Amino acid sequence: MANRGGRHARNEESDNTINYVQCDGLAVMKMVKHCHEESSNMDLAQGALLGLVVDKCLEITNCFPFPKSGDETMDEEMYQLTVMRRLRRVNVDHLHVGWYQSSDVGNSLSLALLESQYHYQTSIEESVVVVYDTQKSSRGFLCLKAYRLTPQAIQMYKDGDFTPEAFRTLKVGYESLFAEIPIVIKNSPLTNIMMSELNELLPEDKGHNFLDLGTASVLENHMRSLIERVDELYQEAVRYNKYQQVVFKQDTEKHRALAKLAAENAVRTSKGEPTVPEEEVIKQFRPMPVPARLTATITSGQINTHAQHIAQFCSQSLAKLFITESLQNAKEAKETK
Repeated sequence: MANRGGRHARNEESDNTINYVQCDGLAVMKMVKHCHEESSNMDLAQGALLGLVVDKCLEITNCFPFPKSGDETMDEEMYQLTVMRRLRRVNVDHLHVGWYQSSDVGNSLSLALLESQYHYQTSIEESVVVVYDTQKSSRGFLCLKAYRLTPQAIQMYKDGDFTPEAFRTLKVGYESLFAEIPIVIKNSPLTNIMMSELNELLPEDKGHNFLDLGTASVLENHMRSLIERVDELYQEAVRYNKYQQVVFKQDTEKHRALAKLAAENAVRTSKGEPTVPEEEVIKQFRPMPVPARLTATITSGQINTHAQHIAQFCSQSLAKLFITESLQNAKEAKETK
């Protein structure tokens, strides 16, 4: 935990554009509604975030969904411009400050997410991506996280060099691709008053819906996804080991050929004949292309995310069980009286 905290602190020192994200409750409800509607169809929900930057705080006040990718007649860019133009007419925040997408059991970190956030962050410096986990939230644990690419990740993607040497030079790892930004949900006073009134109208027998103890399915899906990611990382490791074996074999053959050439040149020199340059031998051994390590890095990040989610989810589930035990004991004591 201390190491992760230190790495997170270093990321914030190098990228202090945004210190935290403040999201309006209505915007959160729009995102939640859209993500759950699309998750029922097994689709990925994505949308735009609107708001403004105040000092070091990114305020998200509104959002709207992107059109479905299956609609070929819809121009997505023109659609976004039209929506923001019409929001501006009715005096609603229309500045584009990022985007959001749904996630299922933590499967959010991907090459597509990295590429999309790179384009957003290079065009809109303060932009963030908000990830909402539908399955975890449906079990009573609101999972809403905001991320930004670190400066090292932006430089790596800008250079387009994903070799191990580039990762080593920029000091990029799975833990330094994204920096998590704290997110705060804020409601207006009128919204708080309305929520208080609704809470009073809620019957007591309906309150048990928020104490759902069925956590086995979520943990099972997390573990299944974790096993799949570990298998993928193993396959990436096998490919890289094969590359190293081929490079080692090629270097051995090249050194053997150079040693043979040196012996032949020594004989030619003793006979007064011209020697053969080493470049003639070196040209026969073309350098092997270095496999990109970006996929392996993203897979490692997914494994780390799953492990963190499992640890957090288990601790929250244990807290729920202890709370339920106290409520059950109080209920039994009340019935025995």
